[in-house]
Amino acid sequence: MAITDYLIRNRQLYGDEVALVELNPDIREDRRVTWKEYDLIQPTEKQPYRREITWRVFDEKANRMANMLISRGVEKGDKVAILMMNCLEWLPIYFGILKSGAIAVPMNFRYSADEILYCANLADVNVLLFGPEFIGRIEQVEEKLSKNRALIYVGEGCPTFAESYREMVADCSSADPDIYLDYNDDAAIYFSSGTTGFPKAILHNHESLIHAAMTEQKHHSTSRDDCFLCIPPLYHTGAKMHWFGSLLSGSKAVLLKGTKAEYVFDAVSREHCTIVWLLVPWAQDILIAMESGQLKQEDYQLSQWRLMHIGAQPVPPSLIKKWKSYFPHHQYDTNYGLSESIGPGCVHLGVENIHKVGAIGVPGYGWECKIVDENGNEVEKGAAGELCVKGPGVMTEYYNDPEATADVLKDGWLFTGDVARYDEDGFIYLVDRKKDVIVSGGENLYPVQIEDFLRKFEKIKDVAVIGLPDPRLGEIAGAIIEIKEGMECTEEEINEFCMDMPRYKRPKKIIFADVPRNPTGKIEKPKLRKMYGAEHLIADETEG
Repeated sequence: MAITDYLIRNRQLYGDEVALVELNPDIREDRRVTWKEYDLIQPTEKQPYRREITWRVFDEKANRMANMLISRGVEKGDKVAILMMNCLEWLPIYFGILKSGAIAVPMNFRYSADEILYCANLADVNVLLFGPEFIGRIEQVEEKLSKNRALIYVGEGCPTFAESYREMVADCSSADPDIYLDYNDDAAIYFSSGTTGFPKAILHNHESLIHAAMTEQKHHSTSRDDCFLCIPPLYHTGAKMHWFGSLLSGSKAVLLKGTKAEYVFDAVSREHCTIVWLLVPWAQDILIAMESGQLKQEDYQLSQWRLMHIGAQPVPPSLIKKWKSYFPHHQYDTNYGLSESIGPGCVHLGVENIHKVGAIGVPGYGWECKIVDENGNEVEKGAAGELCVKGPGVMTEYYNDPEATADVLKDGWLFTGDVARYDEDGFIYLVDRKKDVIVSGGENLYPVQIEDFLRKFEKIKDVAVIGLPDPRLGEIAGAIIEIKEGMECTEEEINEFCMDMPRYKRPKKIIFADVPRNPTGKIEKPKLRKMYGAEHLIADETEG
């Protein structure tokens, strides 16, 4: 069995029912339209831009995509990358790749031109599909990208260096390509990074994807009557694997383009959404809007909304307490996972365990967990050690990197690199990250990348980037900067220099101070976190 079999089943059982809806409240008249088969409802004050497809059309689109790839010589095991923003085309393209027997390779929409090229080479990508938002970035590296791979453009006004997706699939059959697949076949490559910031290519098979669907459906009891509101990007395992619960149950899902609090309420109300996955900042924005009176529950149809769950970063217990004061009937869950464990769900709190908010939870459906010391021995309750997980969703390998694979996969156990502990009831709490990755608003920031960039500034002698606590984003990037002797530098100069860095990577806090290093030359980041972490949080709360 393969994950694509569920799409075929849904077409047979629920063909005329709505599978996916795209909502874009910020639609502009000059927006590039990428799918013209459906009438567009013009946006008004009360009606956002909206498109939808049924399960039958979903499957037909996936089949056309698969048959197009096969006609172009794509074979089983080839790699086809997707570089697109969330849209109605995304999932049919993803499933079309899988139906062709190829391996889907979703890419982060924040990648720079160089990162796109790096990841395409790392994963041996044969075909790259990209949307209108990425024309400029692809063009910068087009000469190197197109040497050994096809570039296919999904949108209006195809650039000269690419081929048009719409023209290529127009005459392709909508019948299933009938490529034999089973759970052992490779399915997808996702990208992750360690503290160095260099991505690793994470290979998963169809068993991983199927288990992700089963885990989501079991954890949140997703049924045919549910409607899942999906806001995060589909390139990430988190969003897609939560949507897999809808695939398994054959229920509708809504792709919302925009994170404003009023957009979330409006989408839940109009589409009768029952399950919503939020990041901490979005949940906080909703609470702030409700406290200020900007959002009023009575203005929307929200009674059917039954579950709010959060992932990708630690969740403040105070946030959930406040949330429950507004939505006492809501179930709540939080999920822990890695791309190496096919995203969320290898550990989860469970809707029945809201009294344990603050913990990441217990082993998820079909998963095992253990916490070990430096020698690989399990620690006692209350003691800190490295969290390890084991289950059908563990990656096959880091693609073409046996050494890195051996570092984290041992006897079927995935060593996560996260330090955790058990409480007396067996619930798991994260203590710290062994890696230096900063999780800011659900996005990973890599200190080494930021440090390497800042060191190019002529006045900087040394720099260390750490995560500083932030009540909204969880963490922000703080740069401790040591200026060369005899020089003067201002925060404005640093910020101006950082304008050439992607916005989300720019340090949000600049601290001029010495950078401590140990005798072996390594930056003493634990000392810096202790020196500046709590101080920064207290100062911000005082100023606010």
